[in-house]
Amino acid sequence: MFAGTLTRNVETAAAEYTGMIHSTRFDIAIQLEARAKMSERSPDFDVTAINKSGRKVRIGTAWNETGNTSGNPYISMQIDVGLGPFRVNAVQTKEARAAQSGEFEIIPLVSNGLMKSGSISGELTAMNADNAFTGYIANMMFDLEFMLIENGYKTEETHPDYRIEVSSPRGAPIRVGSAWMAKSSRTGNDYLSLMINTPDGDLRVNAVQNEEQRGGQTFSIIPFIDSGDQAQDASVGLSLVA
Repeated sequence: MFAGTLTRNVETAAAEYTGMIHSTRFDIAIQLEARAKMSERSPDFDVTAINKSGRKVRIGTAWNETGNTSGNPYISMQIDVGLGPFRVNAVQTKEARAAQSGEFEIIPLVSNGLMKSGSISGELTAMNADNAFTGYIANMMFDLEFMLIENGYKTEETHPDYRIEVSSPRGAPIRVGSAWMAKSSRTGNDYLSLMINTPDGDLRVNAVQNEEQRGGQTFSIIPFIDSGDQAQDASVGLSLVA
């Protein structure tokens, strides 16, 4: 569960990029400083931060990359803040690229694998503005309140329709998954397929409406059952475009 922002520094500085990275446990200011490359695959940057004692420490490395299908540049980072290494990417929206902006958004790259949904409770409610949803999902091990925000990175039919976000301790939005609009081939009813990243791995569930809810704004979250009805590519989980 990671999110954040990254900004390219216009003026020459020790740090070529500055930004913030968030999780449900921390909010950390980071810098990307250019480093000498020993080979083609050597990192392009050191990722640094200031610890509680005020000392600058190296917490990871980063690479300049280009999307295989889109051809768009992005930055891949591997970071460890003492909880074990994790991977994130810094990407730009279409609007940011068109404006030649130096603003990037940090999103998760990989997750911990697929977990069984088991006994799950949850609800999703459509909001009146911004084509968004608010909801919660819970079991005996976790209880997450989240929002579904329209995916501004969607450029292909298989890309998710929504991003799933929770808040960091300081209130920064953290992306924890993706959601797809779908239609049942058996009933013709609309539903949403959700992939949510939890500490135990990716959790796949569906948000459906029963007879009493149909036509309203509320959906019930139920465990995913593979019955042949699937969203465009819900198996991609927290990939670059998800």
